Amino acid sequence: MKKLIAIFVSISITYGALAQMGKVTSALSYIDQGLLDKAKEALDQALVNEKSKNNPKTWVAKGRLAQECFRSDNPKFKAFYADPLEEALAAYEKALELDPKGTIDKQLKLNNTYVLLGNDFITQGVQRFEAQDFAGALKSFENNIKVATSPLYIGVPDTGIYFNAGLAAYNAKMYDRAIVHFQKCADMKYEGPMPYFLIYSCYKEMNDLANAEATLKKAFELYPNNQDVILNLVDFYMTTDKLDEAFSYLNMAKSQKENDYTLYWAEGVLYMKQEKYDEAIASLKKSIELKGDEYNTQFNLGVCYYNKAVAMFQKANEIMDVAKYNAAIAEANAVFIQAVPYFEKAAELKKDDPDSLRNLKELYFRLRTVNPEFEAKYNEVVKKLEQIQ
Repeated sequence: MKKLIAIFVSISITYGALAQMGKVTSALSYIDQGLLDKAKEALDQALVNEKSKNNPKTWVAKGRLAQECFRSDNPKFKAFYADPLEEALAAYEKALELDPKGTIDKQLKLNNTYVLLGNDFITQGVQRFEAQDFAGALKSFENNIKVATSPLYIGVPDTGIYFNAGLAAYNAKMYDRAIVHFQKCADMKYEGPMPYFLIYSCYKEMNDLANAEATLKKAFELYPNNQDVILNLVDFYMTTDKLDEAFSYLNMAKSQKENDYTLYWAEGVLYMKQEKYDEAIASLKKSIELKGDEYNTQFNLGVCYYNKAVAMFQKANEIMDVAKYNAAIAEANAVFIQAVPYFEKAAELKKDDPDSLRNLKELYFRLRTVNPEFEAKYNEVVKKLEQIQ
């Protein structure tokens, strides 16, 4: 009789476990049918029952449900989990933890579960990025990287995801994290020198100029003939007032591409920083000769003539001899006049540009006694400025 009772108890326990695992089976069936609310109800019961809550199959089912909730267009299903894909990943990891024999490991590989989950994380990351939730996008892309570098991932991780993660981190102003991802791209030689430019930009945003410079130098070491690398070095040394270094890289760039108008523009700006206006004028004119519809070049050339004329005017004021003074003032005014067409062209290229118009207003006013036509132009530009201010 005791044996019969023991057998009966054993059968009861097994039946109870089977009954609870039946909830999991039902949940999986509901998932296949798209009845995610019923699937969640069944799984919620299985996840609190002592007989099924520690069964790895229960957690695999939860992972599947969470993924389907993410993919669903039904807002009700999407609301089942705050972050369904993170819930899915956590559920699969819990299943693996509860399965020391490795059965779940084989099942997940067979079903390409991590590949599909990785794809979902990419989709989620793109959606968040487009919604300008950059921190959220970073989390999604980093989760994809975690999944794609797992032994359960069948295939090769997408290198571009590191780049996307870096962009998300950069836009979220999480520059340290961005550098990590962009450096990974650089190490894999993904997108050539581009990751170095982005790392450089991160360091600049962090005001770490030493590492910014080191990054560009590393890029130059690897890509010595890349024009963009050289131009970034020129720009860096220009903005940090290391003009000798800027000229050195600029001359290197010109030797490779002598008809690039941007190089002559940069050369002109470097000379302007040194207040060598005649040299700057020659470089900027060469840039305009190569490409005449660039606002910055036209504007800067106007500034060169203006600043040169101001210096001449100041020197003229030191002359005591009236005849010599008048001659010097006439020379200065002639240079002021030379600035006019370049500011006019700048204002034409950049409609209603207040900077160009303010310079023209001052020039027209100053020169109205030299040439009567500037009186009418002065009145016109005053009206324009009133309209845009």
